[in-house]
Amino acid sequence: MKTTHLNTTTIDAMFNQLKLSFGGSVVKNAKEYILETNSDIASGKIQGIALAGGISFVEFDMTFPEDVTISISTPNKNPIYFAYCSEGQLEHSFGAGKPTVSLESFQTGIIASPSGDENLLHFKKDKRLKVALITVQTTKQAQNSNKEGLKGKLYKTFYKDEAVENFVYVGSQNLKIAEKIQQINAIKQEGIVKTLLIQGLVHVILALEIQQHTEDLRNEDKQLGTLTTREMEAIREASAYIDKNFDSQISISMLCSDFGISPSKLQEGFKLMHGKTVTDHIRTVRVQKAEDYLKNTDMNISEVVYSIGFSSRSYFSKIFKESYNCSPSEYKMAQRDMPISA
Repeated sequence: MKTTHLNTTTIDAMFNQLKLSFGGSVVKNAKEYILETNSDIASGKIQGIALAGGISFVEFDMTFPEDVTISISTPNKNPIYFAYCSEGQLEHSFGAGKPTVSLESFQTGIIASPSGDENLLHFKKDKRLKVALITVQTTKQAQNSNKEGLKGKLYKTFYKDEAVENFVYVGSQNLKIAEKIQQINAIKQEGIVKTLLIQGLVHVILALEIQQHTEDLRNEDKQLGTLTTREMEAIREASAYIDKNFDSQISISMLCSDFGISPSKLQEGFKLMHGKTVTDHIRTVRVQKAEDYLKNTDMNISEVVYSIGFSSRSYFSKIFKESYNCSPSEYKMAQRDMPISA
C-alpha cells in the first residue's frame, strides 16, 4: 500500500506534493490547479482552487493500481472537511489503524478533528473514485473574532463545547450536490469570472451539506428516501442526457427504458436533484438554452424555437415570459440595443 503525505494548507504546495507522488503534469490557470497523470502509478485528474475566506475546493477523479492512502495533516489549524462522493467509495480514518467510515456514491460527509489528528483518505485498488473535498480552514480564534464570519460560525457548529473528540458525519445521499458539482465542471469561462462562479457554487454546496446534516439529525428515525445507488446513478445519467440532447424529443418512457429505471423512481430522483418533475426540468433546460441563443447568436425567434425542440412559437413565448418576465422578442431587442446604450 502506498501512502502520500499532504502537510500543507496551500493549494500550490499540495499540488507539488501530489505531483511528486503520482507523477503527471500540473497546469495552473489563475488560482486553479489541474494535475493529470496516466502512468503505472496512477491515472486520472485532480483539480483544485483556493477561494476567499480560507476555503478550498479539490476534486479527485482517480484510479490506482494498488491501495493508496492520502494522509492530510494541517498543523496549528482546525480545518473542517466537507466531502461528497460522486462515484465509488471513499474510506476515511483518523490515523493508521483507527476505525474507518465509508462514503458511498452520492453521500455527504463532514469531518473535523479538534486534536489535529491526521486525516487518512483510502483509495481502493483498481476502483475509480470521484470525490469532492471542500476545506474550510478554521481556528479557535475565528469564533472569538469581533468580525466572526463563516469560519467562526462553522467552528462553533462543529467544535462545540470545547470538544476534544474527532467528529465524522456520514449523511444521506444527495443528488442536488451532484448537480452543483456537474455545474462546476461545466464552467467554460476563464480567469476571475470562473473563480467567482466556482466560489458561488462551492458556497451552495456547503449550504446543502450543512442542511443535509441538520435534516438527518432531525429525522434519524425516519426513512427519508427509497432510491438505491444504482437508481441515483441512473438519475444522474438521465439528467446529463437531457442537458446534451435537449433539442430531441425526450419522453419519460424513453428515459426509463434507456436508463433502466421505473417512472416513479425517475420522478422521485428528479424531484431530489432538481426540485422539479422530469417534464418541468426538460422545459427549464430548453428555455435556458433559448435564452443563451437569443443573447449570443443571430438566430431569429422561429429558429430558436426549432433549435430547442419546440414546435409551437406561442407556447415557447408563454413559458419564456414566465421564466424571464418578458417576451422572447423583447429580450432579443434588449440584447440588440444594449451595445448602443452602452
